[in-house]
Amino acid sequence: MLHRLSRLHGVETAYRDAAGQRRQASPDSLLAALRALGAPLEGMDDVPEAIRERVKEMWERFCEPVAVSWDGSPTGIRLRLPPGRRGPVGCRMDFESGEVLRWTIHPDRLPLLKTVQVEGVNYELRLLSLPGNLPPGYHRITLDMPGQKHEVTVISAPRRAYAPPARGPGGQAWGVFLPLYALHSARSWGAGDFGDLESLLDWVRRLGGNFAGTLPLLASFLDEPFEPSPYSPVSRLFWNEFYLDIDRVEEFRVSPEVRELTGSGAFLEEIDALRKAPLVDYRRGMAVKRRILELCAIRCFNESPGRLEALRRWAAGNPAAVDYARFRAAVEKRRAAWTEWPHRMRKGILRVGDFDPGAERYHLYVQWLARMQLRDLSDRARQRGQALYLDLPLGVSKSGYDVWRERTAFVLGASSGAPPDAFFSGGQDWGIPPLHPERIRDQGYRYYIACLRNHLSYAGSLRLDHVMGLHRLYLVPGGLTASEGVYVRYHAEEFYAILALESHRHRALLVGEDLGTVPGRVRTAMASHNIQRMYVLPFEYTADPRRALRPVPAGALAALNTHDMPPFAAFWLQTGKKPGRRRLALPLYLYRRGRLAVPTSGAKAVMRACLEYLAAGRARILLVNLEDLWLETAPQNLPGSTGEYPNWSRKARYSLEEFSRDPSVLETLREINRLRTARRITGRRKTGSSARGLFSPKGRC
Repeated sequence: MLHRLSRLHGVETAYRDAAGQRRQASPDSLLAALRALGAPLEGMDDVPEAIRERVKEMWERFCEPVAVSWDGSPTGIRLRLPPGRRGPVGCRMDFESGEVLRWTIHPDRLPLLKTVQVEGVNYELRLLSLPGNLPPGYHRITLDMPGQKHEVTVISAPRRAYAPPARGPGGQAWGVFLPLYALHSARSWGAGDFGDLESLLDWVRRLGGNFAGTLPLLASFLDEPFEPSPYSPVSRLFWNEFYLDIDRVEEFRVSPEVRELTGSGAFLEEIDALRKAPLVDYRRGMAVKRRILELCAIRCFNESPGRLEALRRWAAGNPAAVDYARFRAAVEKRRAAWTEWPHRMRKGILRVGDFDPGAERYHLYVQWLARMQLRDLSDRARQRGQALYLDLPLGVSKSGYDVWRERTAFVLGASSGAPPDAFFSGGQDWGIPPLHPERIRDQGYRYYIACLRNHLSYAGSLRLDHVMGLHRLYLVPGGLTASEGVYVRYHAEEFYAILALESHRHRALLVGEDLGTVPGRVRTAMASHNIQRMYVLPFEYTADPRRALRPVPAGALAALNTHDMPPFAAFWLQTGKKPGRRRLALPLYLYRRGRLAVPTSGAKAVMRACLEYLAAGRARILLVNLEDLWLETAPQNLPGSTGEYPNWSRKARYSLEEFSRDPSVLETLREINRLRTARRITGRRKTGSSARGLFSPKGRC
């Protein structure tokens, strides 16, 4: 019976691990997961009643809250009708465009799919067909009957996500990757900023590249609380002012107070210390930047009527930004996570006195600046045929704004994670609360759509962290270890419809992070909906001299590694410890394909040969980790470490000025561009494709 209740709530009772072995969830894990999802039970004795409640709840729900129409084709809504439901039902469809369509149905005249008896009551399942040729968008149907109303969000979407016109088989874009905090220059204040990112894009453009990629740039706690991980942000709706380019802030250029402060000896010494430090000092760096930005905010609010009016217009159109600013100001006043606030504030009600108005103005001001700087950066890149490659993390900090404001969308009694595997024998608990698979549907995926749009407004390509989470997510209930988690299912079709629709509206390519143990059906669905998969070399390395690398799928994003993996030089050092021909498998493979003059095992030669192999291949996008080009061995993040490794804070060994002039770096990237261009030209001759840039201007769907 426990397994039946689990299935009714979308909880999987077993899964196959990385070795293909079937792992059965324990009763305690299932009970804990069910409680976290809201099932009314404490122990096994409550299971029968919980089943009855769940079945009754499902059949008393007149209809599902979401329906999908692919490519405008006709779709239907299944109606669950109890006995006596024979009267007319008023139907109203509010199209996203503002148009309205009204009609009336008689449920007993609709096609009957089946009859089901629940607790002695016979329910009829009937099909309400919706109009065909629905325009793309989010439309709302209201079913009005005596005493109750029901709403359904209809997602009308292209079946396949947007893909830029291929300039040959699979496309031939390439770009570089470096975390923005690690990118540093002579002008930045100890860590990279949006100005450095633009300089990187410009440098890549001169070499023929199409984009620059980085880790999530979202708002973080950089004081108290302190949580700098880009994958545990305060919000997926707001940006990190740590990355603001101060030189481009108008108030910075005209404020006498700012000029006086930044010209002082003490300030210059502080900036010099931040620049010389081998690691990014987030607390110290943010404190310095905030002193300047607070003065700029005061100038804007008190002495710049034109700028203040522009900010107020923006805030009026973005009320969530005001709410966010008050939340951040309240966190700072109490210096504690919202879970430790008084009851009223925990419930989302903030009043005058709960926060410092100056701090509220500061947070509103820096979000306004961040959006302007990101918009300018994105627009300039697109005008040159380039794009930003951004990263949408799986979740947010449980102490952050999104969970506080959108708590019904989250499973608060559990964390997302991963089951035990060869690398993490105890599994992983990521500490971020998962989205609730049913409650996000009840809100028509409003929160998820807002997060997606926040990124696609600026990104030409977007990486979807842990894409398997569209289908199912490993949930670790509170109080249990990561090895005791269970998988919970989501409505993948509805996620794919949103992704396809938004990608077309923003003319953006979507890349799904599908590394590790991923069921075949996930990659099948990705291919069906044109979500590009990832081809990361160590995952595809077989150590078989006859076939050291698996074939590169057409349309994939290819790379030598990710931020969570050792750089290529470290990978190659480990590979070099393998005995005999297994150690030489990759050099032999590359030698036989003309990428190595001799089957050497030198790290630099093999690294460059691997990049050239990928550049000449079928991958739509080649992502080059800049740190591989100078054989860095330290990773940016060491998963599973808890303080013993400086995750998310290691600066690149060389500054932007240094690596952008390095002859070896330039030679490698020019050869990559030559190979990508050669394939593009060959493909165009075969296909007649346009030679226009891979990333086209944004449009609407």
